[in-house]
Amino acid sequence: MSNDNKTNLKTTFKAGDSVLCPSLSNSPFMLTNDPYGKRNNLTLEFEGSYFYYDSNGYFVRASQNETDDFQPSLYQNTPANQQAINTLYSGIPTSQRTVIDTTEANDKEVILISAFDLRDIACDIESAAIVISDIGQLLGLIHYEKIDTHTAISMARLTHDATVTWYDLLQRQVNSIKETLAMTGYGKEGK
Repeated sequence: MSNDNKTNLKTTFKAGDSVLCPSLSNSPFMLTNDPYGKRNNLTLEFEGSYFYYDSNGYFVRASQNETDDFQPSLYQNTPANQQAINTLYSGIPTSQRTVIDTTEANDKEVILISAFDLRDIACDIESAAIVISDIGQLLGLIHYEKIDTHTAISMARLTHDATVTWYDLLQRQVNSIKETLAMTGYGKEGK
């Protein structure tokens, strides 16, 4: 890829810029011109070696005059970029979690639950509601004699299996919720 194809990029670099290069380190670097004066590229020094970049931050190999990279290697040294690179090096996200507070002002105890767990509970409740609706429709068909006896027996067997499965699943969810509530004043009220 030639430099001409990348002239539409917004970030350009020049000698004297403080930059971040996550492929080398999470510390900032100062860009300079080629210390040997042989190349028309920007340079940064790392552990005694010089690395060359074009003005768009793309790495240029020593054996090349222009880059063949598809992504820039340099980034402006901003607090946000530094935080992102520090996260890459530490493996620990440094951003704060988003908390959606649906509590009332007079709530004395609050339980934080992950969006994943809440979605899981909602999905189980919705699925159980669909099964209950299906069972209601089946019972209506049986009551109004819209299906024959043999089919009703087969459907009752399938309905029984679905009911047992969903009872077990919902019971596990309820037990999990009760365990959490047991840590609160609400769990102690039932005793």
